[in-house]
Amino acid sequence: MISLGLLSIGLLLLLGGARFLVSGVSALARAAGVPPLIVGLTVVAFGTSTPEVVINGISAYRGETELAFGNIVGSCAINVGFVLALTAMLRPLAVQPSIITREIPLLLLTVAAVVVMSEDIRLTGAANDSLSRADGLILLLIFAVFVYSIVTQALDKRAADAFVADVVELEANVKDRRTWVDIAWTVGGLAGVAGGGRLAVLGATGIAEAAGIPDVVIGLTVVSFGTTLPELATTIIAVRRGQTDLAIGNIIGSNIYNLLFIGGLVSTITPIPIPPGGETDLLLMAGLSAALLPIALRQRCVTRGEAAVLGVVYLGYTVFRLAQSLR
Repeated sequence: MISLGLLSIGLLLLLGGARFLVSGVSALARAAGVPPLIVGLTVVAFGTSTPEVVINGISAYRGETELAFGNIVGSCAINVGFVLALTAMLRPLAVQPSIITREIPLLLLTVAAVVVMSEDIRLTGAANDSLSRADGLILLLIFAVFVYSIVTQALDKRAADAFVADVVELEANVKDRRTWVDIAWTVGGLAGVAGGGRLAVLGATGIAEAAGIPDVVIGLTVVSFGTTLPELATTIIAVRRGQTDLAIGNIIGSNIYNLLFIGGLVSTITPIPIPPGGETDLLLMAGLSAALLPIALRQRCVTRGEAAVLGVVYLGYTVFRLAQSLR
């Protein structure tokens, strides 16, 4: 119960701190003369992944690599199998051409890269599968190329991109405040995410130890669900406003960010061995991600039926993974 309380308090601090941090940093960046477009495509667009950055960074520093692996892979699976599925069941999601031609292919390339990098035994004859520091640096380099490409495309006024337009609109809704308020929000947000991340990691590992469940399963389920709450909230708000392209773009962009930046950062801090059952976790993530392309191409829309299938696959695998860990 103490561990559950620590995890709950930690997640609340993380989510609240991330919100204050993103709002404060984006306002300070605008005040410093950074174009709103750049702020929107960096700070705001990726701000919902702040909890994953903090939790996985702390986990890597503490050597809790199973928890980090589970959270990275689990967050990506939940984004597609739960967040996207739930919002598409509320309202079918139209898919813009730029999502099909740019975001989804890049996501599939990113997933394929992570899966291939994790197969050290088959590819190099190593003693165990892992994401090494070299793999992490490669992922970070790919992430830098990704950010550069979306910023340069967005700066090209001739390139019409609904996702970029919606992100800029989202950033423009940030209210102007006094500078000292923005600084206070930024400092308070940093304190919240730092303290919340530490409490969340302590609580998650305590639950795993007390219940006899592997850290990777706790990361795949409880922690991943908690850290994806910002994506869920942002996506539901976007759908209610009719901005379905922003909803899908937020989910896909978050997964790319999780794998390239967070996966690259964590494995650069410390190599991440693939835990028992980790290969099937990667296959679930890859399968859910791969399903997005034919779904998007078929009708340029994610229907309620297709969303229900994604949700059933994800929930079925989660139940299987929990039952397997309790044997």
